[in-house]
Amino acid sequence: MALALAFATSGVARAGDADAQPVPVADQLPSGQDVSDTVIELAGWVVASNDSQGYPFAVIDKAAAQVLVFDGDGRLRGAAPGLFGSATGDHTAPGIAGLALGEIPGRDRTTPAGRFVGGFGPSLDAGRVLWVDYDSAVSIHPTATGVPAEKRPERLASPSPDDNRVTHGCINVAPAFYERIVSPTFERGGVFYILPDEATMAETFPEFVQSRETARRDD
Repeated sequence: MALALAFATSGVARAGDADAQPVPVADQLPSGQDVSDTVIELAGWVVASNDSQGYPFAVIDKAAAQVLVFDGDGRLRGAAPGLFGSATGDHTAPGIAGLALGEIPGRDRTTPAGRFVGGFGPSLDAGRVLWVDYDSAVSIHPTATGVPAEKRPERLASPSPDDNRVTHGCINVAPAFYERIVSPTFERGGVFYILPDEATMAETFPEFVQSRETARRDD
C-alpha cells in the first residue's frame, strides 16, 4: 500500500485517472526496502512523456534487485525482487545470443542496461518466453530450481539485494509474481527500462536526464 501511494503521489498515473477504479498492487518487496527516487522519477517521466506509447512498462533496478511493473496507463501493477546477471556491467557481448548458456564467459553474463521493446516469442530450448531483448537473448521468466547449488529461490527470498546476481543475464522473478503480474501485463508486449550498473543515467537514458535537468532549472 505504501509503495502504491508513493507512486500515486509522485504523479506516475495519468492525470485523468483519479476517477478510475483502483488496481490491486502486488508488493512483494522486502519489508522496509525503499524504491529509489531515480526509479520513481523515471517511471513518472515515462508516463508524462508517453515514452512507452501506451504500452505496459517495467522499471528494473539491478542494484536494488527490484522489478516494478506498470500497466499502459502508468498504474503500478506490482513490485518484486529479481535475479540478474552474475557479472556486473551493462554491455551485451557480440554474438552472445548464439551461445549456449554454458558457453557464455563469466565476464559476459550481464543484464544489459537501457530501454528495450520486448514481448512474448519462441525460443530454441524454453518454448514461448517473454523477451526483454531478443538480440541479446535476455528474457524475464520465473525462477526455477535449475542448478541446486545456485540456490536461486533462496536468493530471491533473501531480504538483501547483495546475493541476487546469479543468472547468465536473464531476469528471474518469483513464479507467482510472474504468473499473476508479469505474464498478463505484457501479453501484448511492452517496454523495459533497465537501470545501469556502471554507465551513467545520462548515457543510458539521455532524454530522461535532459528532461529532469530542464525541470530542475525551471524550478
